[in-house]
Amino acid sequence: MTTSRDTVYPLAFPKGVKYLCELCQKPATKICERCRVTYYCDNEHQHTDWYGIHEKICQSLIPLRIPLPFLPSEEERKKRDDDLRIKKLQLIEYTRSISQRYLFEGDYQRAIPGAMTSLKFVIELFGIKSVDLVPSYLILGEASQGLGNLSQAQEYLSQAEWTVIKSSDCPLPILSKLYRNIAMLQIAKGDFDQALRNLANDIYYASEEFGTENFQVSGGYFLIANIFFRQGKMDIADSLYRQVVNMWHSHLTQVVEKKTEISELDTILGKKDDDDRDSESLDTERSNELASEAEAKKVLYSIYEIRRNESTLDDAELTKIEHCLSMVHFLSKEYDKVKNYSDLLESKSDLNDAIRANLTRINNFIKMK
Repeated sequence: MTTSRDTVYPLAFPKGVKYLCELCQKPATKICERCRVTYYCDNEHQHTDWYGIHEKICQSLIPLRIPLPFLPSEEERKKRDDDLRIKKLQLIEYTRSISQRYLFEGDYQRAIPGAMTSLKFVIELFGIKSVDLVPSYLILGEASQGLGNLSQAQEYLSQAEWTVIKSSDCPLPILSKLYRNIAMLQIAKGDFDQALRNLANDIYYASEEFGTENFQVSGGYFLIANIFFRQGKMDIADSLYRQVVNMWHSHLTQVVEKKTEISELDTILGKKDDDDRDSESLDTERSNELASEAEAKKVLYSIYEIRRNESTLDDAELTKIEHCLSMVHFLSKEYDKVKNYSDLLESKSDLNDAIRANLTRINNFIKMK
């Protein structure tokens, strides 16, 4: 509901001052009542921004946007500037990780506000030509593609590609993600040959940065497998899907083992572990974990559905995927789903000892919570 406190009147602004909408940069007529430093052109954009990112960062924006008092000491001014820079860098990473999670969850509209916020802070810190803009462009491009606006997606990708071309030193993870997103758009357009070439570049740069067996390389293999699956080249797709599952299984097993290394004494003493963190606080580490978990679910459930519909079921492969799903739901604290997969796995007479031991660790950890 519109109130007098959230309505602003452009004619009442001080001369030379313009307040613009957070999402579209049109003249603003509304203000966030909570932080009073964020403006919108209408109720719809305020609602979109609130549920996309603003509810998570509302109060964090205040010290970054209010007028700064004069400080007489150069040392004080430098310390303040350094503190503000650190806060902006944290906000950039946090808002991107939130948007990336929404992309993996298929909530494309909700992914846009966080990416727009990160884009603004990158421009403030590094300028309009910085390669640091590229991750935000890629999120916006993928969100646009997900919403069916391929021309808008192409525009964002072109901006990202041009920025990389003009950069003398682009980080390998950014190059990897750029080629992957270009390939995703080409897949949507049906240009599979060109998509395969770009995915090969994606895998090359990701492998150079993270190693050939790292789960962060798996996204490229997954998309290649999907192309061959659509083309009916099942032997190649099957091999690649196995490789993707193996990468995620190895990663998730390591993460779960590390997480469950909590002693009974720590629990008795009330030691706070990572599981107690608020997933919606301004916690970049946790928000990155949530994005990774969302990616794992998207990929693994897709492969699981394919495996379950095969004419000849591969029980060993299904077991490995089900184990992955039990682990990722554990990391997401979705304990009812963990129980469902644990019961399914433990009912199998040929379940190997390593998986059985891992499930025991998970279930013992849950009982301690």
